[in-house]
Amino acid sequence: MSRSMALLAVLAVALVAALSSIFIVDEREKALVLQFGRVVAIKEEPGLAFKYPIIQEVVYYDDRILSRDLDPIEVTPLDDRRLVVDAFARYRIADVNQFRQATGASGDQSIAVAGRRLDSILRAQTREVLGSVSSNDILSVDRAAMMLRIRNAAIIDANALGLEVIDVRLKRTDLPPENLDATFARMRAEREREATDERARGQEAAQRIRAQADRTVVELVSDARREAEITRGEADATRNAIFADAYGADAEFFQFYRSLAAYRASLLENNSTMVISPDSEFFNYLKSDTGSQ
Repeated sequence: MSRSMALLAVLAVALVAALSSIFIVDEREKALVLQFGRVVAIKEEPGLAFKYPIIQEVVYYDDRILSRDLDPIEVTPLDDRRLVVDAFARYRIADVNQFRQATGASGDQSIAVAGRRLDSILRAQTREVLGSVSSNDILSVDRAAMMLRIRNAAIIDANALGLEVIDVRLKRTDLPPENLDATFARMRAEREREATDERARGQEAAQRIRAQADRTVVELVSDARREAEITRGEADATRNAIFADAYGADAEFFQFYRSLAAYRASLLENNSTMVISPDSEFFNYLKSDTGSQ
């Protein structure tokens, strides 16, 4: 009986030892096998792996792409127009052994330590790159090239931490609160200047159009008057020709008609008194129907 118990105890110990020597590496992780705190193996491929029980332990690290949001930082471009920049980075643990040595920790604590050190690297590179260009360049389409410069510069420093910086992006670029009023005032003045220029150009165009219209009016009136004078002259000539024909056809009747027209023009509504010589020929047709004395 005692031999059976002893055998069962040995089998149990052997089973526990066997189970404790097996560990699983997830596809989202990397693992370090430590023996008395020293790295003896690196497991990067997912699947089953083995270690010595009791004297060895396994430490896991995240193998996924991680994100790091930087606190807003203030940068001063070449034109001294201060900007507040909000950025973030994507990175992963490339060398897990170097990462452990650089952070001196494991698990979430190592990620926090590495994140703080990566923040310092990204802030320094962001200030250096954005400080070498103007604020207009930062706000233009060229910012993609600047983000690439920040990433490439950060890659070198991050390699010392065992990290691979995959991407750096600027989420937002704002002016400091104390500069907003001055900037808005400058923008307002610029827009007012543009509006004044537009109004001046509009008034100039209006004057040109008005002058052209006035000249066109003068030309049209002159042409109309010229045509009217020609028509009037032609009408007078036609009238004179009719008078001449009428006089030639019946001189006495023409003389009678002319006298009646003269009477009508002379004896108006409020002008019925005339001072004239009694023997004047003007009233011949009033004295006789033949116009003779």
